[in-house]
Amino acid sequence: MAEAAELEVAGRTVRLTNPDRVYFSARGETKLDLAHYYLAVGEGIVTALRNRPCMMHRFPTGVDGDKVHQKRLPKGAPDWVPTVRVRFPRYNRTADELCVSSLADVVWAVQMSTVEFHPWNSRAADVESPDEWRIDLDPMEGVGFDTVRRVATVVHEVLDELGAVGYPKTSGGKGLHVYVRIRPEHSFGEVRRAAWAFAREVERRAPQLVTTAWWRKDREPGTVFVDYNQNTRDHTIASAYSVRGTPLGIVSAPVTWDEIDRVEPADFTIATMPARYAEIGDLHAGIDDTVFDLAPLLDWADRDEADEPEAPEV
Repeated sequence: MAEAAELEVAGRTVRLTNPDRVYFSARGETKLDLAHYYLAVGEGIVTALRNRPCMMHRFPTGVDGDKVHQKRLPKGAPDWVPTVRVRFPRYNRTADELCVSSLADVVWAVQMSTVEFHPWNSRAADVESPDEWRIDLDPMEGVGFDTVRRVATVVHEVLDELGAVGYPKTSGGKGLHVYVRIRPEHSFGEVRRAAWAFAREVERRAPQLVTTAWWRKDREPGTVFVDYNQNTRDHTIASAYSVRGTPLGIVSAPVTWDEIDRVEPADFTIATMPARYAEIGDLHAGIDDTVFDLAPLLDWADRDEADEPEAPEV
């Protein structure tokens, strides 16, 4: 096994130890292959992570081994790797988290065995004010992606009526995520409340397909949970272009609305995404140019709360 490889990235030299270690057992891609994947989708992954506190999901022996949820930047990081301090009021603690500003930071994280990148929906300039509303379509056990597609159609319909531009991506698992840029002028609680109101509207339009029931035991089989709680403070989901910790190296891949009817989540892997990215570029490149005002959703929340109180944050 080679001892190390050196990669020149964004004006930095990043040393990759154990580059031949197999990380993805299905096809045998290595740690070096993972670094090359992130280089291939470089602008896309940086756009997804830029200036956001980021949890690193590390797999020191590959994805078949143990996973480490790393909030604090590991000791021994180069002084050029940027961080942002975040606080956790429940535990009265703080952490200096990775805060990507360039592709070199991403590749350095790969050196630290990071496979998945899970950013906050706020940025370093104002960590307490989210600038991203996240819609998470989470299918119940046994629900296929075809049902997720049908729910996505309703989500798109409601977004269009609101005048909001949603940027969809596969989750890298069985579901779908949609991101909407918002003004960073609301608390996490307010963004979550708006997301709850949106989820309730989607449920009204597709009651046989959608649930917003907070407790899993209360959710109808065969439905998709619109998980508004992903907008809670310190809740994170895999970013666009993040590889997931699966043997196939499935990627959370940006897609167009038109594509959703014909793609499968497993179509997008570290083996297939570089060619796709080279052909079509970053489908989320314009996300910062389409900012939505949450006011209509907060009005919906006021309306709906009279019938059913919003579920507590967890």
